[in-house]
Amino acid sequence: MHRVLISDPLSEDGIRPLLEAEDIETVMNPNLSHEQLLEEIGSAEALIVRSQTQVTREVIEHAPHLKIIGRAGVGVDNIDLDAATENGVIVVNAPDGNTISTAEHTMAMLMSLARNIPQAYHQLQQKRWERKKFVGVELKDKVLGIVGFGRIGREVAQRAKGHRMKVVAFDPFLNEEKAEKAGVTHGTLEEVLKQADFLTVHTPLIDKTKHLINEEAIAMMKTGARILNCARGGIVEENALYEAIQSGKIAGAALDVFEEEPATEHPLLSLPEVIATPHLGASTIEAQENVATDVSYDVLELLRGGTVRNPVNLPSVSSEMMEKLSPYFKLSERLGAFLSKVVEGTLERVNVYYSGDLLEVDTMPLTRIAVKGILKRHIGERVNDVNAFKTASDKGITVNEQKSTQTKGFTNLITVEIETDQEKRSLAGTLLNGLGARIVQFDQYSIDVVPEGHLVVIRHTDQPGAIGRVGSLLAEHEINIATMQVGRTNEGGEAVMVLTVDKPVDGECNEKLAQIEDIKQVQCLTI
Repeated sequence: MHRVLISDPLSEDGIRPLLEAEDIETVMNPNLSHEQLLEEIGSAEALIVRSQTQVTREVIEHAPHLKIIGRAGVGVDNIDLDAATENGVIVVNAPDGNTISTAEHTMAMLMSLARNIPQAYHQLQQKRWERKKFVGVELKDKVLGIVGFGRIGREVAQRAKGHRMKVVAFDPFLNEEKAEKAGVTHGTLEEVLKQADFLTVHTPLIDKTKHLINEEAIAMMKTGARILNCARGGIVEENALYEAIQSGKIAGAALDVFEEEPATEHPLLSLPEVIATPHLGASTIEAQENVATDVSYDVLELLRGGTVRNPVNLPSVSSEMMEKLSPYFKLSERLGAFLSKVVEGTLERVNVYYSGDLLEVDTMPLTRIAVKGILKRHIGERVNDVNAFKTASDKGITVNEQKSTQTKGFTNLITVEIETDQEKRSLAGTLLNGLGARIVQFDQYSIDVVPEGHLVVIRHTDQPGAIGRVGSLLAEHEINIATMQVGRTNEGGEAVMVLTVDKPVDGECNEKLAQIEDIKQVQCLTI
C-alpha cells in the first residue's frame, strides 16, 4: 500500500481516483500544525497540498519515503523546490485546471462592466430605481484587446467572438499564422492598446509585465476604453488606472486581482466606475475539482511506476552525469536568456549545438535549461527545467539538439540559435579553465564576454570614433564601463559592440546612444 497524505482541504470528487484505488491509503488530515505535519509526513510516499500547507525543507527532510508532492493549483510558492529536488522528490502542479473558470469569470466581469450590473443592483438594494443612470454599451462590434494569448486568453477570445466582438491579440509567441488559425487578429502591444474598446490582460506577472499597463500604455488607448484584470495583480499599474478613470480617459475597470491583497481599502474601490471581486478567478466547484483530479492522477502514476504530466522541478539525473553537466547549467541558461533579449520577432525554432567534451554525455538537460532561459523572458518562473520542452511545444516552438565534432578551437562549446519570423540569431559559449563561462561568438562575430550583469549590445558601422562616442555618452550619464568587446568581419563593415556596465542604462541614455552617428541598434539587458 502507498500512503498519500492530504494536508489541505480538497474536493472529494477530485481525489476520488485516490480514494478508489486499492493500492492507495489516503489520509485526509487538513489543518495540521507544523509539528503534527512533521509527525504525519514520516510514513507518507506522497503529499498533496493547496496553498495553506508550507512544505519547507524541514518537512521534506522529515519524510524519508516521500516520492512526490502535488500542488492542487498553479503556484508552488509554498513548496521548497530546491529541497524537494535535492531529496529526489518530484513536485507536480495543475496548470490547466482553472483555465475555463478564469475565462468565464473574465467574461462575467466584461459583461458586468459593459452593463453596470453590480452598480445597478447596489442601487436597487438601496431601494432606488435609476434606469437612466446605468446606460451601458453593447459588446457587438466592439474590439476586445487581449494581452497574453495563452490557454486562458484563447478561451476568452472564443467566448468574445460568440458575442460578435472583434478580437485583436498580442503575445510574444503569437504570429499572423497562429492568430489566423485562432480566428483573431494579430497585433503588436501598441496596436492592441490603440484599437481596444475593452482591454483584458492574461499574462504571468514577471519583471517584463509588471506595470505593463501603465500611464504611458493607457495614454495610447481610446478615450472611453475599459480595462479588465483577472490575471495577476501588478500587471496594471493601479495608480495610473485610478488617475485615468478620474480624468475620464478610461470609462471603467473590472478587477479580480490587486497588487496587494486583501485590498478592501484600495482607492480604486471608491470609484463608481470600478467593479471588483476578491480574487475569484479559480473559485468554482469545477475548477477545484479539476486541479485535485489532475494532481491525483499524477500521484497515482508516479507511485505505480509511471511518468507525471506536470512536473515543476528538475528530473532525476544520475550523480555521475550530474557531475559532468552541472558546470554547464549556468552557461546554458544564460546563453538562452541573452539571446532571447536581443532577438526580434515571434519565436519559431530553437537549435542547440554541442561539441568537444560534451559529445559523450547526455546533453538533454542542458538543452532544457537553454530553452528555459529563452522562455523565461516572456513566461517567468512558470517555465522550469522540466516543463520547458512542453511549454515550447505549446507555444508552437520547435526545439532541435545536435552534436558536432567542430570545436572551433575550444575544448567545449555550446551554441544556441533562435529562429523567428523575422531573423535568425546565434550565441556560442564555453567554459574556460579558471575563468568560468564566456560568450565567444555572437552571430558571425568573435567576442569574449562574461554572460552576467548589465550589458549593452550595439550594432554599428565599423568607423573610427564610434567606440569613443559611446564611452563619452555613458560617462556623461555616470555609467562606468567594466569591459568592452568589439567584433567585426571586415574593416568598415557591420560590427557589434558588447559592453558590461556597472548599472542599468536608462531610457534617456539608451535613446541618446541610438542617435549616435553610425549606431544602428542599441539593446540593453540584464542577466
